[in-house]
Amino acid sequence: MTATHLIDRGVIRVSGEDSSDFLQNLVTNELDSVTPEQAGYGALLTPQGKIICDFLIVAVPESEGGGFLLDTPLLQTADLMKRLKLYKLRAKVALDDLTEATAVIASTDGSPLPEDAGVVYADPRLPELGQRAMTDRAGAAEIATTEADAWHARRIALGVPDGGRDFAYGDAFPHEALLDQLGGVSFKKGCYIGQEVVSRMQHRGTARTRIVPVVFTDGIAAETGAEATAGGKTLGRIGSAAAGRALAMLRLDRVADALAAGEPLLGGGLAFTLAKPDFIRFPFPGEAGFGVAA
Repeated sequence: MTATHLIDRGVIRVSGEDSSDFLQNLVTNELDSVTPEQAGYGALLTPQGKIICDFLIVAVPESEGGGFLLDTPLLQTADLMKRLKLYKLRAKVALDDLTEATAVIASTDGSPLPEDAGVVYADPRLPELGQRAMTDRAGAAEIATTEADAWHARRIALGVPDGGRDFAYGDAFPHEALLDQLGGVSFKKGCYIGQEVVSRMQHRGTARTRIVPVVFTDGIAAETGAEATAGGKTLGRIGSAAAGRALAMLRLDRVADALAAGEPLLGGGLAFTLAKPDFIRFPFPGEAGFGVAA
């Protein structure tokens, strides 16, 4: 087993008798399916449907006080706390930022973490990502002995985006960041902030921009932030990269036009191809059904 301390993650606790209903009315995923045995993945959106913050949600057993722990991006933690307090109103909910005393660690090779590592949970986005844990920050170094680059390389190889690296908070829609493919959006639950926009994109099939995995032809990836082009036209941007692979936010309709015209796809001037992972269900350019609304 190898694990790393994800120093760019924070932890928020949402507790109190109204905690489940409180989050259910705010976030994109279904809270009823989040249990101590099964973590969830969701996001808080703007009314316009853009991602303010995405997070993993872990239910705390009633014997340990109940409520939920949110595994959040560190740079978004303060803003998320502020917004949750804004929405709290008269709900019987307590909000606590546990980041200073709590570390998030993650398996870097997919093997299980020690049972005594803290609050251990399987990453709900994709089984291959393995387990994570929220643990006492003071003891994290005893478990997490591997650099975070190893975890990100595994994530990139699997095709899972990371906020702040592959999409910008406040600018991306859930479909663009693949939340709809990774279990981060429920299309059956009741209202939540930004739901109308997300539902419209789902039913009209209007998500033309998506983060997709790419493989660079010569095995050397372009730098994060490099422009992706074809035939002199902009396709999007290259996100996080490792070992000749990357995630890229691309206009897939423009990619389809480039492929049809026989134009190479370039990221920072380096040729790449799209690599579709098994968890992505929408058609890629060149596949049957591409461009057809759901």
